[in-house]
Amino acid sequence: MVYLGAVALVMAFSPSTYNRSNRLATSRYIYTSTWQVLPWFTLLAALVSLVLIRVVVVTSQSYGLSRYALEMVVRVLVLELIPLTAAMFVALRAGLAFNAGDALALAAASTPDRSRQAQNRLRQDLVPQVIANAFAVLSLAMVSSVIVLVLAYTSVYGLSPWGLGDYTRTVGRIFNPAVTIGFVLKTVFFGLSVAVIPSAAILESHRYGRTSSSTVQPGAVRLLFVLLLIEAGSLAVKYI
Repeated sequence: MVYLGAVALVMAFSPSTYNRSNRLATSRYIYTSTWQVLPWFTLLAALVSLVLIRVVVVTSQSYGLSRYALEMVVRVLVLELIPLTAAMFVALRAGLAFNAGDALALAAASTPDRSRQAQNRLRQDLVPQVIANAFAVLSLAMVSSVIVLVLAYTSVYGLSPWGLGDYTRTVGRIFNPAVTIGFVLKTVFFGLSVAVIPSAAILESHRYGRTSSSTVQPGAVRLLFVLLLIEAGSLAVKYI
């Protein structure tokens, strides 16, 4: 997985990769994985976040802890739940669109022609899919985080502009340089994991000649474990 991720990053930053066919493939994958789902994913994230924000605000007010409500919302939703939800959503959507039976049957074919055909197909689709999936996680997480920050302000202060000073001070205190760098790195690692691990599992199956009749995306359990490991590591660095 580490080797494949390194190769994909080198190819992604190499100008020679972006010939006409690869540019068209990358733009098509980005459109499918990001632009098609961005509006309704953002809407769904906003609705769920609005419910959670109201629960936190009302509960904190009932216990006389209303001044901590905004900080809790930002720390829990924006820093933790939104990036993880975006990564798992992109991974799930990629898994639902993946036909493991056909891909692995072609990869495990015994004839040399079909084996070379499988290698060429994986090689041509690998880098565009890695770029598109990583871009999808980053885009969904960033856009949803901005929407949640706006909803948090309106839920706590309403439509009045007079709470903007306290709001910016609170958010700025939370997003200090260390937390901001950690948030960006965690989101980037989420995107790379979603992009690389399933592709690595496919190539591993092809390399060792493993066959599977399952329609579950290869590497799904491994991907879930890595996402949870990244999230646990982020929490440990920030709070321990």
